[in-house]
Amino acid sequence: MLSRRRFTLTSAALTAAMFSLPACTRPSERLTEDLSSEMGLTESGLPIVTEELTLTVGGAKSPLAPEYETMQLVQTWEEDSGISITWSNEPDEVWGEKKNLLLASGELPDALFNTGLTDAEVAKYGANGTLIALEDLIAENAPTLSGILEKRPDIRAAITASDGHIYTLPSVEEMGLVEFPSMMFLNTDWLERYGLAMPTTVEEYHQVLLAFKAEGPSGVLPLSFIGAGAICDLIAALGGQPDVPDHRIVQDGTVVFTADKDGFRDAIAQLHTWHAEGLIDQEAFAQDYVKFIAKGKADPQILGSFCFWEVPEVVGPEQADQYAIVPIFPGPDGVRRACVVSNQEINRGAFAISRTNEYAAATVRWADMLFDPVMSAQANWGPIGVTQQENADGLLEQIPVGEGETEQERRVKVSPGGPKIITAEDFETVVLPEPRAAARQAQIAEHYAPHRANEKFPPVMLSVEELDQVSTIEADVQTFVSEKVATWIVKGGIEAEWDGYVSQLQTMGLPDLLGVWQGAYDRFTAAG
Repeated sequence: MLSRRRFTLTSAALTAAMFSLPACTRPSERLTEDLSSEMGLTESGLPIVTEELTLTVGGAKSPLAPEYETMQLVQTWEEDSGISITWSNEPDEVWGEKKNLLLASGELPDALFNTGLTDAEVAKYGANGTLIALEDLIAENAPTLSGILEKRPDIRAAITASDGHIYTLPSVEEMGLVEFPSMMFLNTDWLERYGLAMPTTVEEYHQVLLAFKAEGPSGVLPLSFIGAGAICDLIAALGGQPDVPDHRIVQDGTVVFTADKDGFRDAIAQLHTWHAEGLIDQEAFAQDYVKFIAKGKADPQILGSFCFWEVPEVVGPEQADQYAIVPIFPGPDGVRRACVVSNQEINRGAFAISRTNEYAAATVRWADMLFDPVMSAQANWGPIGVTQQENADGLLEQIPVGEGETEQERRVKVSPGGPKIITAEDFETVVLPEPRAAARQAQIAEHYAPHRANEKFPPVMLSVEELDQVSTIEADVQTFVSEKVATWIVKGGIEAEWDGYVSQLQTMGLPDLLGVWQGAYDRFTAAG
């Protein structure tokens, strides 16, 4: 049977009224007394405190999520821990603005949950003491997380800033899905209708799109996507150059920028030809998610092929079986390249504690409660008895979703997210992937994993100095490349402008950017 782990704390965590300072005080060192012991901080397990303790917590949440205090799982946390939370979680965009104001003013809640903090913000506000360093608190008050970090130095490396301190706690979900976020799908009903076979080469795919354009319904969109970052595998097939949305990959231990390579140029030139033939959605580089999804749900259907995370979200469950995955096409040299993006399964920024918190030890104990794998699974997919149930093998599995609701829609209403760790091992011993995740795992194993084209850039944190050096360069380079790619695909001209474009990238500081990235990569691999 599934059960929660009981936690064991060191006695030092219970008797220290002041956290000892190292020989050299760091900017984020906590200089105020921790009052957790006055709240009856227990020696181990649950509840965490015996006296009434309320913490203020702010952060981001899904726009579809209810107020956190109404969630069954959040109420369970309060009952189990003895700690009440006054929640101030806002939809992502709202929280983004609110977070910036709070950070600037210093008037932060006790803790941040689903923090939305960028690496630059973590580095800045960790260095100046707005966010407190957590590594000593973890060692003294978080036995579950400490045990995981001991077994998984790569997770520790991912959440450790370049100054050696940990300012945020992680969210980990190791299912092997996010490395291939955008798949290409094709309308198989139309293939059958027009007497066509599933293409196996990029030229055959081109011919299929031409047929869709000629034979399809009024308003047909042979190929649609949201920005060039969605068609990296197609760029690799056309030009033989692996590409990712930020154009940063690793090959044989070397950090490579992809958007100044001749293969990239050749692919963009061919995509301009396709655009001129009317095969690419005219709004592919300007549309947002809402507009894209509206096209997918049009009646009658107008999408011939599209690139996205999954089919049902785009065209709806009713039409999902009309589409199938397009295989990875061989490039000009005959090599199939499935581009591996740097999306991370180990994510920073799930939880942080501000310097205003007078009960840091109790707060870390509260967060540690969520790293128990059974609780992490509930934080990620919803509570047992609501969205999950224990099967005959003692593993959690998803309760089938009701009619008219998707798994994602249900999930965001009952699962708060936040700090959690579900490792690959936990998916064998604690919880089964939800059905759509299991289906995607099978798709990746069949179509993508055998053709991995590159390594991904790891979840390394840059130092404040490194960020100061490259943040402007990186933003300028990414904007420059994105604008040029969209212009070249729509209007052409890449052949005539290519040499000047490459020269401009050098002038903008691309060599310096690559130098910082390589140094950060080397630092991370040495630590992990």
